[in-house]
Amino acid sequence: MRVFIADDSRVIVERLADLLKEVPGVQLVGNAGDVPGAIRSIPKANPDVVILDLQMPGGTGLDVLRSVRQNHSGTWILICTNYPYPRYRDECIAAGADYFLDKSAEFERIPEILRGLSKRSASAAPVAR
Repeated sequence: MRVFIADDSRVIVERLADLLKEVPGVQLVGNAGDVPGAIRSIPKANPDVVILDLQMPGGTGLDVLRSVRQNHSGTWILICTNYPYPRYRDECIAAGADYFLDKSAEFERIPEILRGLSKRSASAAPVAR
């Protein structure tokens, strides 16, 4: 499973990279620290999963989410944010996010989610959580 991280915090990117090592078969294929970089890099990396922050320079994670959904509908999107407000969750799920996680409380769930996704068949439809 190929994973791309879009987050402007180097510390978060490093923590996520360490968490990804816990999941057999997961490969980090790229990362970006701003919205324009993510929108440019995600199609080139062709990930199965994008872990996406909402607040980044150059726009919002919603801009990245919409771009990915428009061009790569089969990519799983995990929003991981410090802004876990219901209105953001609703907007992200409506825009096509598969998961919406509170960075401060649910960060450690990411390996479990990735293990679950890797077990699903390629034809299974994403389910919002």
